[in-house]
Amino acid sequence: MPKTPPAVPTPAVSMRVRAPRLVWLLGPAMVAGVAYLDPGNVASNMTAGARYGYLLVWVVVVANVMAWLIQYLSAKLGVVTGESLPQALGSRIRGTWGRRLYWLQAELVAMATDVAEIIGGAVALNLLFGIPLLWGGVITGVVSLGLLIIQSRRGARPFEIVIIGLVVLIAVGFTAGVFVAPPDPAGIASGLVPRFEDAGSVLLAASILGATVMPHAIYAHSALSRDRFTPTATAPPFTPGSAAADLETGRGVSTRRLLTATRWDVTIAMIIAGTVNLCILLLAAANLAGVPGTDSLEGAYAALRDGLGPIIATLFAVGLLASGLASTAVGAYAGAEVMSGLLRIRVPLVVRRLVTLIPALLILGLGVDPTVALVLSQVVLSFGIPFALVPLVWLTARRGVLGAFRNRPATTILGIVSAGLLITLNLVLLWLVFTGA
Repeated sequence: MPKTPPAVPTPAVSMRVRAPRLVWLLGPAMVAGVAYLDPGNVASNMTAGARYGYLLVWVVVVANVMAWLIQYLSAKLGVVTGESLPQALGSRIRGTWGRRLYWLQAELVAMATDVAEIIGGAVALNLLFGIPLLWGGVITGVVSLGLLIIQSRRGARPFEIVIIGLVVLIAVGFTAGVFVAPPDPAGIASGLVPRFEDAGSVLLAASILGATVMPHAIYAHSALSRDRFTPTATAPPFTPGSAAADLETGRGVSTRRLLTATRWDVTIAMIIAGTVNLCILLLAAANLAGVPGTDSLEGAYAALRDGLGPIIATLFAVGLLASGLASTAVGAYAGAEVMSGLLRIRVPLVVRRLVTLIPALLILGLGVDPTVALVLSQVVLSFGIPFALVPLVWLTARRGVLGAFRNRPATTILGIVSAGLLITLNLVLLWLVFTGA
């Protein structure tokens, strides 16, 4: 009788494979999370800390908790359906004019996003090298175009690596000052108690929330997950020698495992984004409270230079530059996805980039105050919040869209509550801005 060949020790092989696979599946949330570290966030958090000290710490925490849920739902839509949110809406909005009108508001939001991010990069280049704002905006736009070319020609993974490198610069630049001049622990604890002081604090709270959860981050994350992953219903047996590309794209990995990796991905990204945003507010609360002129990025830089020294101020400007470069590339990616998903047309990369870049350059060329432009861009972003959040919660709750992976009732309720709160606060923001209350 022939001998039975020895059993292959598959458990040991599985243990050796699972860890690297999970690591390789991380990344899309980090790219989308750059939207939470853009110059609009920097301006809002810096102003909140300088004007109200530790009062609005709780707003940053609440904003990031809601952001976790929203970004996970966006990523889940892309992983399970293989479609971005604009694609899913484009196939469900029947009328041509309905799709065009939806695209128009989304494109205006993308332009407003680019205004904030191009201005942030331009201001940083001006602070670091004295480059005029208009030319700084051009440089920021050209670099972001280069990043988009990497994404279109080399694929999702190299784009992720570049953006994650910029995130490291952002984190170092915006958190270094906290270690040099630590905030008051008692002040931080008091800031965790939800409360407001006056109408100005309500306005800033709404600004922080509006700058944290932005429409283009939702559009981008669903597209990034779609581009990165090729899910299957169940994972096939492991075969030694699998290509590294399979680890990068998720090919052969079950949808359920991809969603597990996505939860980790979103968690890590939101912890980083939340920590950096909190450090910006704490840095201002501990060192800029009551200092005049800190309601602008240039004023904050000058105050940091005078109070903490040129090294911390330079690191802040480097973080601002990395923020502008990374976030404008991701914002342009989202704008291109909105255009192709809703209009169902393919437009050359340079043309797509110019559509959202030109308004930002016009604002810089006309000499509009950068801080005023940043504030107004956040107001425009507020208009786009309902158009992204409501469809996202609706689509991810439907069996006909996500099947067995649709939201659980509790998740849908949390999504509705988060969307309702964000929409309400953005309406408050608009009311306070236009009434001057």
